[in-house]
Amino acid sequence: MNTAIEIRDLSVRIDKNPILTGISASLLSGRIIGLLGPSGAGKTTIIRAILGLQRFSKGSVTVLGMPAGSKRLHSVVGYVTQDPSVYSDLTVTENLSYFAALLGAEKSQVKAVIAEVDLTEFADAIVAHLSGGERARVSLAVALLGSPKVLLLDEPTVGLDPVLRQKLWSTFRDLADKGITLLVTSHVMDEADHCDEIMFVRDGRVLASGAPTSLIASTGASNMEGAFLKLALGESK
Repeated sequence: MNTAIEIRDLSVRIDKNPILTGISASLLSGRIIGLLGPSGAGKTTIIRAILGLQRFSKGSVTVLGMPAGSKRLHSVVGYVTQDPSVYSDLTVTENLSYFAALLGAEKSQVKAVIAEVDLTEFADAIVAHLSGGERARVSLAVALLGSPKVLLLDEPTVGLDPVLRQKLWSTFRDLADKGITLLVTSHVMDEADHCDEIMFVRDGRVLASGAPTSLIASTGASNMEGAFLKLALGESK
């Protein structure tokens, strides 16, 4: 299995304040990696570094073998922000058609990605009239234009009810099964159950990483929240 994202000793300082310190990770293709930690832990800064949008004081980041931010990565790396990234006064199809034109994606992809995120019945609906979960899927559909190999999803399920969260995670799993690498940030610890690998982040550092079952076993905790707390408090066995 190939490495999709390689992070080596990444450090970021803003106004002399450390935001990230010594982050290293090798993220494999076709897997769901959960970047879990509280608000302010540095998760979004890691995403920005992978996108090539964040200047860093030390280290390196490569994506699909190329330096982060390389022009050739623009069409193969998709990004879903925490905030809505689509136009609420346009229909689902109009949004996808607009972004497809911007990206130079094939027009045939519009219907395909709408179907992939299970929004065909809402294709002609105004986005403002959709539920929060449906709007989240419209943003995901935009990120899928151009057939990305890597998807960076920043808190994609925040504020959604459990049923909608489950539907989105099912979609994420389908995408990973097709070989797409997904890096998903969240502060909700039980979402680790949907991931192949976890990176626990706190105060700009990686506390631990590995498969969810391995992290639970190594800390002696009964669940992921307990594992995080033990690591954060230095109580792991």
